[in-house]
Amino acid sequence: MGYDLHITRKENWFDPSPGVSLEDWLAYVEGDPELRHDGFAETALNGGKVLRVEQKGLCVWTAYSGGERGNDLCWLAWSGSDNIDAKNPDPEIRRKMWSIAEHLGARVQGDDGEFYGPDGEPIAAIAPASSTAKHPWWRFW
Repeated sequence: MGYDLHITRKENWFDPSPGVSLEDWLAYVEGDPELRHDGFAETALNGGKVLRVEQKGLCVWTAYSGGERGNDLCWLAWSGSDNIDAKNPDPEIRRKMWSIAEHLGARVQGDDGEFYGPDGEPIAAIAPASSTAKHPWWRFW
């Protein structure tokens, strides 16, 4: 398992409402020279076997510095739920995701609902205006 971050246009990444369409994602990828749409991901397993996943909208971030270490690649995958997902992204990937989200009119949200900013770090939650009551919660008058 892992922890996913999602580029989403939805209020919450898991909402059923429309989000980033496959067409929007592929159009963005076409214009970003750092991204390549392969439509698959492969990795070598012990014993010489290869795990291959094929999925339309599965892209590689070719400028990711982790790729210089060998098999460390950054895959960004469009999901059928109209989000772009990355599994266990480090701060560098989170910053790239934020940049992509800005271009798509979207936000970066984690599995637990937190949002991420341009520095790749979680954004402090902003309390709703209604929570600034003049009395403690236990007072009714």
